[in-house]
Amino acid sequence: MEVMSAKSHSGSKSGDPKPATAAASKPERHGSAKPPTWRQDDGAPVSCLEKIKVLNENYAELQQMAQDAFEDALLIGCSEAQVRSVLHELVDGLTNPYPGTKTSGLVKPHKR
Repeated sequence: MEVMSAKSHSGSKSGDPKPATAAASKPERHGSAKPPTWRQDDGAPVSCLEKIKVLNENYAELQQMAQDAFEDALLIGCSEAQVRSVLHELVDGLTNPYPGTKTSGLVKPHKR
């Protein structure tokens, strides 16, 4: 029997795009969270379409990366509650490199 890693989606040797076993495939995802309305410090929505596009792309990338890490941890046998807590701590630990500065579009976003 072929064993697949959590991130491997290669099919069987015959070229079939489906995983070798049903147990090895990830459950189907039912949609993803809709990005928020991005707001400035004063509560006004960000109106520049290019800025919104960058924010939404970053959001989607982070969401997918967090989902993949979450699934990997669960497959490895970690506690769901602990993994959720660790991901929350990760976000809570982010630092603002621009403290006390009203950025309101003056700083270009970092593209990684």
